[in-house]
Amino acid sequence: MTPRESTLSYIAPFLAFIGIMAVEKATGLPTAWLYPFRVLAVTAVLLAFSRVPLAVRPSRPLLSAALGAAVFALWIAPDVLFGAGYRHHWLFRNALMGAAASSIPASLRGSFWFLAVRTLSCTLLVPPVEELFWRGWLMRWIIDKDFRKVPLGTYAAGAFWIVALLFSTEHGPYWEVGLATGVIYNWWIVRTRNLTDCIVAHAVTNGLLSAYVLLTGQWQYWL
Repeated sequence: MTPRESTLSYIAPFLAFIGIMAVEKATGLPTAWLYPFRVLAVTAVLLAFSRVPLAVRPSRPLLSAALGAAVFALWIAPDVLFGAGYRHHWLFRNALMGAAASSIPASLRGSFWFLAVRTLSCTLLVPPVEELFWRGWLMRWIIDKDFRKVPLGTYAAGAFWIVALLFSTEHGPYWEVGLATGVIYNWWIVRTRNLTDCIVAHAVTNGLLSAYVLLTGQWQYWL
């Protein structure tokens, strides 16, 4: 695998995901068909570029799943404990972070097929896309620009905290739980040195959060 191919295997799916998302926001095209297109396109990129790094088996699947469940509890804890008004504080609702509001139009919240696609995407697609980029590539690239020289899970304080902070900004008004999640996932890859374990944890977190959204109608978690 050439250096270019190696880099693309970690960053191409993430770039495709955020690129299509940017087009969605800029054009205002209908979510009903553009979101499924994003899912199909990113899946195609993932299969085309990332099969090698994703072929590794998890080393601690049960512990990874338990960790993912704990992170899910962390995500909903502030709103459960302090109520809906918690997210209205200026720390979480501002021009920089936006507001805790769902991107899913009300007209699609009763669509079985759209909700199925959204759930499968959050659970099975987003975790490998994000873990490949954040902990598979960026955490190592910050340490050495030839990231292939850096074993997965190598700890360097600067890389650890920069990735955790950047990961938190991706979660907008949920930045504080996003930061805690970034720290936990970073710690887990340092502990396991296995990217697939982080993917399993992330998938369980997202899967449980998706189920929570569907069961409780707390759509704001699906930004």
